[in-house]
Amino acid sequence: MTNMPFGFSSQDPDDPDKGDSSQGRSEGGAGNNPGDNPFGFAGMPGPGGNFDIGQLGQMLTQLGQALSHSGGSGQSGPVNYDLAKQLAVQQLHNNQRTERPSQEQVKAIEDAVRLAELWLDASTSLPAGVRAVQTWSSVDWVEKTLPVWQRLCDPIAQRMSSAWLEALPEEAKQAAGPLLNMLGQMGGMTFGSQLGSGLAQLGGEVLTSTEVGLPLGPSGTAALLPANIEKFVEGLDRPISEATLFLAAREAAHHRLFGHVPWLAQRLLATVEEYARGIHIDTSALEDLAGKIDPSNPASMQEMMGSGMLEPKTTPEQQAALTRLETLLALVEGWVDVVVADALGERLPGAEALGELVRRRRASGGPAEQTFATLIGLELRPRRMRDAANLWRLMAERHGTEARDQVWDHPDLLPDSSDLDEPLDFADRWGSNSDLDDPIAAIRRAEEAEKSEGDSSDDSDSDGSNGDAKS
Repeated sequence: MTNMPFGFSSQDPDDPDKGDSSQGRSEGGAGNNPGDNPFGFAGMPGPGGNFDIGQLGQMLTQLGQALSHSGGSGQSGPVNYDLAKQLAVQQLHNNQRTERPSQEQVKAIEDAVRLAELWLDASTSLPAGVRAVQTWSSVDWVEKTLPVWQRLCDPIAQRMSSAWLEALPEEAKQAAGPLLNMLGQMGGMTFGSQLGSGLAQLGGEVLTSTEVGLPLGPSGTAALLPANIEKFVEGLDRPISEATLFLAAREAAHHRLFGHVPWLAQRLLATVEEYARGIHIDTSALEDLAGKIDPSNPASMQEMMGSGMLEPKTTPEQQAALTRLETLLALVEGWVDVVVADALGERLPGAEALGELVRRRRASGGPAEQTFATLIGLELRPRRMRDAANLWRLMAERHGTEARDQVWDHPDLLPDSSDLDEPLDFADRWGSNSDLDDPIAAIRRAEEAEKSEGDSSDDSDSDGSNGDAKS
């Protein structure tokens, strides 16, 4: 397999480890060399190796058992999520990242979220969105965020699976026969294995439930991971209580946004699905690849899956969806940056240093960056997050926090990527809008005006055609 799940390869050919910081993935079920044997079956030959026919029976028996277990564990989609969860938990245990939060940590986080909510009230017009506060271990994070990861990963994996099957010549499909079903189950195991490794890596680093910019946890539940927070502040000359309060404020701000902008979470996830629908496989490469598969040689199947020829090609539709996703995530993170900075202000001495640490973490490829790059093939641009923060701050300075937060009332009101390049133009347009007090009504009137113009145009065309007929 390539370094990244679902066929995504490193963007930098000179740095194959970039975007995939996981090390020591032997716990994920690989053999002595994970690159040679992604499934861990004894006797499976590596590329270029000699195949021992005496081990074929043992290998097929193990493969059958694995596929049987896969089917019995409830795999009903393109990814074996039971396997992903098992491997993630196993790797976290092996890396000693499963310590349970203490009672002192639980109380400290509850107090931090409560205080953060009080301070946020003065910096945003959106009301509190936290209904419950939880303290998670890394294993808790994996278990409680897996349902959302399933929704994120399914469209990508499903499209990857269906795209190359649809592109296979009809003769190849008939010749493959039952192999196609087995390939689907093997693909689900492979995707699950690599997803598990990615989640284990992320679970050992992530600080809150919303750090990647998406509502991964249960709705209205603020969750922090104290063991990871302790690791986060190592070397920083600030007490952990300050870091906990700072991160609690970011978590609570995210929940205000996701809790009171009802369309936001759905729009983020739907954009990932749009990206998946744009996945395209090079059919000419597939036809060439299909002719090289030797059903009597299991190594040919392994070489096919690790050849890189199944990697998706970026399409205009994908690029458009990617731009929308990057912009929307940047707007979310930029808004949180500004609101938290205003809320903490001079109240928290280390707020500025912690904010800079979070920005550097994002810019150097922190969990949010790595997650999208390694799990669903998407990359974020930290530069856009800084641009979005500048736009939100400018909006608050020009029009006040209530008008700034009013931009979230409808998706059509949000800035686009060009507005992030020219935030002054966006602020000026907003200020010149006579319907500032009721932007939704303005949108509806604009839609009705467009409809009326369209009806008038149709009537005009109809009259013109009648006149031509009379003449």
